[in-house]
Amino acid sequence: MQKKMLFCVLLLASCASPSNPTTDVSLQAYLTSTPVSTNTPNVLVVETTPLPTNTPHIYIVQQGDTFSEIAEAFNISISDLRAANPDVSPNTMSIGETLIIPDPSAIFAAASTPTPLPVPITQTACYPDSSAGTHCFAVIQNNTENILENVSVKFNLLDEANNVITSETAFTILDIIPANSSLPVYIYFPNINVKVNPQVQLLSAIQGNSSNYLPAVIQNSIAEITGNYAQVRGQIYLPAESQTATQVWIAAVAYDKNGNVVGVRRWEGGEIQPGGNINFQFSVASLGQDIEAVEFFIQAKP
Repeated sequence: MQKKMLFCVLLLASCASPSNPTTDVSLQAYLTSTPVSTNTPNVLVVETTPLPTNTPHIYIVQQGDTFSEIAEAFNISISDLRAANPDVSPNTMSIGETLIIPDPSAIFAAASTPTPLPVPITQTACYPDSSAGTHCFAVIQNNTENILENVSVKFNLLDEANNVITSETAFTILDIIPANSSLPVYIYFPNINVKVNPQVQLLSAIQGNSSNYLPAVIQNSIAEITGNYAQVRGQIYLPAESQTATQVWIAAVAYDKNGNVVGVRRWEGGEIQPGGNINFQFSVASLGQDIEAVEFFIQAKP
C-alpha cells in the first residue's frame, strides 16, 4: 500500500474485527429527522478579524472546562483567546494547562490578528439527534502545498426566518489539515427544537510549519462498513530517521454515497520509537445516511 506522509488514505470497505481504541473522541448516531446538508454552503465572509487584547493574566484549566466556556467566562471572544494561545489545541486541553487570558478592556499595542488564509468551505451539514441536539460539520479545503493550523469556523444556526438562534465556534478534530486535503470541523448544539439552516464563517487558518510534526504514515488501513457503522484498523509506522513520537492521532472521516460527511472520530495513540510501529482499531458511526467510504488522516508530534 502506498505510504502517504501527513495526509489521508481514502479507501472503501474491506473486513476487520471490532475492537476498542485506547482513547478517542466520538460522536453518537441517533438521527431522528432529515439533515440539513448543503454542497454550496451559506458562508459569511468578513474582511477584518477582531483585534486581540493585552494586559493578560493566567488561567489554569479545570476539569470540565471547554475553550468556548472559558472565553465566555472572561467576556472575551474565542478569536482573542486563540490569538493569545496559538499553541493550545482547543479540542485537547488538559487539566492544569495554563491559558493566557487577555484583558478585554485594552488593545494589544502589537499587530492585529492575522487575516485567515482564504481557504474554501466546501460543504456544511447539520444532523439532529433524538436528544433535541444538532451535530454540525463544515468541510475545509486546503488547496495549498503546506499544512494548515489553527483552523476554526463560526457556526450560526438560522431559523426559517433567517434569524440567528445560536452561534458557536467549531474546530478541526486534528491540529492540522494536511496539504491538498479536506478535513471537517465539528460542533454539537444541544436543545435545538426547530428546523435550522447553518451559516458558517471562517475565523482562523494559518500556514503551519511541517517541521513541528513527524513523518508518521498509515499502513494496511482497512474499513469494514456495515450500513451506518464502520470498524477501522491499520498500522502507524514512524521512519527510522524520525524523532520519537510522544503523541499520535488518527482521524477517520465517514462519507455517504453523495460525498457528504456523516461522521468523524479521533483515535489517540501513545509513544512510537523511530523505526517502530503501533496498531490502531476503532469504530466510526454515521449521523446521516449509510457510510460509503472512510478517509484517514494522521498527526504525530515529538
